[in-house]
Amino acid sequence: MSDSGTDPTERGQDGGDRLAPIKLSVNGQVRQLEVDPRTSLLDALREHLRLSGTKKGCDHGQCGACTVLINGRRVYSCLTLAVMHEDDEIVTVEGLDGVKGLHPMQRAFVEHDGFQCGYCTPGQICSAVGMLSEVEAGWPSHATADVASSRIELSDEEIRERMSGNICRCAAYPNIVAAIRDGAQGGPA
Repeated sequence: MSDSGTDPTERGQDGGDRLAPIKLSVNGQVRQLEVDPRTSLLDALREHLRLSGTKKGCDHGQCGACTVLINGRRVYSCLTLAVMHEDDEIVTVEGLDGVKGLHPMQRAFVEHDGFQCGYCTPGQICSAVGMLSEVEAGWPSHATADVASSRIELSDEEIRERMSGNICRCAAYPNIVAAIRDGAQGGPA
């Protein structure tokens, strides 16, 4: 028994694990779920909502395959609990679609062949979209030449530094950088 006097293995009246009812706003739709309070956002998206675009890579926040946007900021969905995000706007790669179908960053990845096996691609794309918002907001990185400037030059070094939390095991990095540069300008015509 724990110090709080509550047995951590306590079960609900029906003998099953206690589930937490939650509402998640995902890709513009409010979805109601009942999940174990320990369920990661990644598992809620993939297993409960059947949104398979977000990938489970390392499940430890080291590869970036599970990157989604939460309130416009990029987050590793494997490192956060679903129950923490009831009032947040969650966007997965499936929710990035633009007015004409694909989001400009998705089109740029296709145009520049910014993938090989494609497993990391949804996380790369979500991270790139979030990263561009950070650049637009004037947030410097370790590679930013002039941290006092409100305008950040999106050099290859700057892109590589900002995307360093997203690993591509196929090493499509030159094409990913080219795709991000093009996506930052609205994507291919």
